Amino acid sequence: MKNNWLTLKSLFLCVSALSVSGLILSGCTENANLNVGEWSLEYDAHANGIDISKGSKLIYDNVYAAYKLADSVVSTRDYAKHHVSTKKINDYFGEGYHYEVTYTGNNLPALVQSFYVYPAKDYVLTDFTLESTTEIASNYMAPVNVDRMPEVLNQGENNRALFIPFDNDCWIRYQSHPLTFTELTSYEVTAIFNNDDREAVVVGSVEHDSWKTGITIGKGNIYNVGSLVCYGGIADKTTRDSKPHGALKGTKIKSPKILVGFFEDWRGGMEEYAQANAVIAPPKAWGKAVPFGWNSWGALQFNLTYPKALEVSDFYKENLQSRHFVNSDNLVYTGLDSGWNSFSEEELKAFVDKCKANGQVAGVYWTPFTDWVKNPEREIKEMPGYKYKDVYLYANGKPQELDGAYAVDPTHPAIEAMMKHTSELFHRAGFEYVKMDFMTHGAMEADKWYNPEIQTGIQGYNYGMQLLDKYFGDMYINLSISPVFPAHYAQSRRIACDAWNKMKDTEYTLNALSYGWWQDKVYQFNDPDHIVLRDATDGENRARVTSGVITGIFIAGDDFSKGGSKEVKEKAMKYLTNAEINAIANGESFHPVDGNGEKSENQFVRMDKDGKAYYAVFNYMDQELKMTTALERLGLDSSKEYKLKELWSGIESTAKTNLEVTVPACDVAIFKMEE
Repeated sequence: MKNNWLTLKSLFLCVSALSVSGLILSGCTENANLNVGEWSLEYDAHANGIDISKGSKLIYDNVYAAYKLADSVVSTRDYAKHHVSTKKINDYFGEGYHYEVTYTGNNLPALVQSFYVYPAKDYVLTDFTLESTTEIASNYMAPVNVDRMPEVLNQGENNRALFIPFDNDCWIRYQSHPLTFTELTSYEVTAIFNNDDREAVVVGSVEHDSWKTGITIGKGNIYNVGSLVCYGGIADKTTRDSKPHGALKGTKIKSPKILVGFFEDWRGGMEEYAQANAVIAPPKAWGKAVPFGWNSWGALQFNLTYPKALEVSDFYKENLQSRHFVNSDNLVYTGLDSGWNSFSEEELKAFVDKCKANGQVAGVYWTPFTDWVKNPEREIKEMPGYKYKDVYLYANGKPQELDGAYAVDPTHPAIEAMMKHTSELFHRAGFEYVKMDFMTHGAMEADKWYNPEIQTGIQGYNYGMQLLDKYFGDMYINLSISPVFPAHYAQSRRIACDAWNKMKDTEYTLNALSYGWWQDKVYQFNDPDHIVLRDATDGENRARVTSGVITGIFIAGDDFSKGGSKEVKEKAMKYLTNAEINAIANGESFHPVDGNGEKSENQFVRMDKDGKAYYAVFNYMDQELKMTTALERLGLDSSKEYKLKELWSGIESTAKTNLEVTVPACDVAIFKMEE
């Protein structure tokens, strides 16, 4: 990296004053440059845009900002005047420079475009505000617009672009796309990269207080994308919305802050993107070990009863906890899912007491932003005087339904009353862990909210999540079906939708890990969903367990009550008690080796601080898989010889330069590797 120095250069100046604190550019001034470390920003006065380069490479060409005003789209190109200033900053991201361009004139709101440049970072941050003496409103603010992306990637046919979903509902999938699409829209973040050398452009939002952010990539060719627009204001079927994004209103409104970066490795770029989010909104603190445990929805579902719950707790105590199925705190988290409301309060307390006596932490379940009965005239018992029709989130005058439930308004006082009532019950019983489900309902755009200060779905969601933190913040919060962002209200989040026992479930979980592993930087842990063993082959069992330990929290889900099958209990004794497999589950997700899978990646790796490496290879196919992988591709030194141990079979071997792997049909191999 170059020395951390700043140069301001202006050509054809008609002004005599030049200072580090500010530079006026108008009339006959042609351009100005800001050089910070490897980054260079060049303002083009003719196009009202910014060229962003890293080293000698132009990364983003003529970046301009745009927004909707009434029925028109306005951009920085529509302004008559501009003023550029630069000042030093020292914020949570470190020391850097704030490069600001203010646009005025043509009877438009003042537009203040900001770039935050840090010499130690591989990215630049940017946002803009609109300011007016009268109220303005906009539901579309795009800080990053590039009409044609420069050719920054190597001209190979292995260039890709990532689709990242807004949430994990409806069995949605992540996808790595060849650059043959007409148009691709990703949510909150994307990476455009070459899978061979791994160089990447990463673009995404690092603020999630008001906006749902989309990145739309236009058609290019197999080597490069065309246009790129990153904007706050996306609302469509993928965000589960049926009406446009809400508009921010006021005399000053702000876009989301966007990260634009260029990285040597797309995987490191996605992790740096996540870490930038965590700087602005730090992950919810935990300070304890990654949860191991059980969840009732994996098998019992609505057949959950009080006696069965006690029996499962005893099964864990008597058969699993003494055989390595515990976390490093020597605890297991035993969770009641939907159906717990058939228990009396006395039974809930007794279940918690049983768990404590068995060295376990009791968990429970709730859906705070839904009405499953869908009876608008039903009175809300926690706040008499209100009916459910009073708390629905309406779109175009109609209640909004998703997954069979109506969405409710997180800002309504009756919803807070429900939270308070439910929290008090959970605390009286002694629960310390709660799984919150169907959260996307609370983020929907709506005709209006009870709280008139709320203008967008994400603002409403943040309001509701702040209330959840108020009432449940002393518990471990695990989000199930939910948006990826905002992330700082919970310790963990399900990385994909429901997954069960078959290889297709393992593959679906690993689809999300392939391109979403980085979320363990914005949550404490990723959640691979309950690990179910019943009615599956030995290979499928090994693969499903492995998918869990390489992802995050480790929660089993079979029926281990007295009425549960002998076979599934034997499977648990066999596959949930491998000490070396279970030791992998420290909460740190593995990352993919490659990023060009047709559906998902099948190779994952993690380097631990003690020098050990772990390498997992999954075979999703119905026939044997044979492959050779270069150790260098895994991040290892190809000149060294490594000792290998496959942890399911116990077979030991060595490898140098390359590793040859054979995996049976619908199975997995996972290696511990050390010098």
